[in-house]
Amino acid sequence: MQAFIYNAQAARVLFGAGTLAQLPQEAERLNMQRALVLCTPEQLTQTQRVADLLGSKCVGTYHKAVMHVPVETASAACEEAKRLNADGLVAFGGGSTTGLAKAIALETGLPILAIPTSYAGSEMTSIYGITDGGIKKTGKHPKVLPRTVIYDPELSLSLPLGLSITSGMNALAHAAEGLYAQDRNPMTRLMAMEGIASLAKALPLIRMQSDHTEGRARALYGAWLCGSVLGSVGMALHHKLCHTLGGSFNLPHAEVHTVVLPHALAFNAMAAPDAMNDLAHTLGVDNGPLGVYQLAKDNGAPVALKDIGMKAADLDLAADLAVKQPYWNPRPFGLAQRDEIRALLQRAFEGVTPGYG
Repeated sequence: MQAFIYNAQAARVLFGAGTLAQLPQEAERLNMQRALVLCTPEQLTQTQRVADLLGSKCVGTYHKAVMHVPVETASAACEEAKRLNADGLVAFGGGSTTGLAKAIALETGLPILAIPTSYAGSEMTSIYGITDGGIKKTGKHPKVLPRTVIYDPELSLSLPLGLSITSGMNALAHAAEGLYAQDRNPMTRLMAMEGIASLAKALPLIRMQSDHTEGRARALYGAWLCGSVLGSVGMALHHKLCHTLGGSFNLPHAEVHTVVLPHALAFNAMAAPDAMNDLAHTLGVDNGPLGVYQLAKDNGAPVALKDIGMKAADLDLAADLAVKQPYWNPRPFGLAQRDEIRALLQRAFEGVTPGYG
């Protein structure tokens, strides 16, 4: 066995139906006396329950979280946290809300308590992303990692079916790419395979019955594990492409991950055969990238960039941006591979089955 380094993410996790009720005690553990609750405009009504649970320890609610964390939104939220003299952040929602909390924490150092209502998984990472001038810039810092995460499957019962499937595929992407990460290790492999298996079982259950309690719990469990993988290893081609397409062309986050993943996996298939074997075995198929594509398609998720707002005229620019500052990847995708990445994006744009040499 090869030597490896495993860095565990130091987060406290509460998992189970009804665990939201423990929010006051968890806020107290973090010494939050003036917590600022964050959410998107769409979740403001739901967030009132969080504010009520916190009672006098809630100093206010900020409901302007949006996709890809525009720098202007992050700056305004930081100013609001300072104005209210907040001593902690409670992020209620999906990746957009968690991302905004991270942006505030990056500047202020305030602790984050995350309450995910989707399967984004970002609550288990120290990765942050802020979009400035049409370019999404990412980084890592320990102070943006939520200190406590409350996973209550009941909170995801009302998540719309379409978003439930794409959010689950987004989570699965973290683990699938983690299987061939440069700094992968036996622990992240185990978490990745368990997380992928759980999501692959959950999504059909949710597709058949949106309020399937076991399906929702399995999906959230899988998202936790897949997010933990992303929090422990580096990102590669798939995440670079999604950051480019989301940040520069404002495409919906979960849908972009869903569409791009099988094509990024296929691009890397020959360079990462062990990872592809693990993926195929976990999904119970012969071909891992094709299995991922079929999982999305069979459960009603979009499989083409053209169907989620991408314009054909922008594919050249997307390829140029993606290869400009490439992440590490088992198969290189720098300037010399620009045409190969352009071909990958074309296949993803059209939504054809994945396949590369």
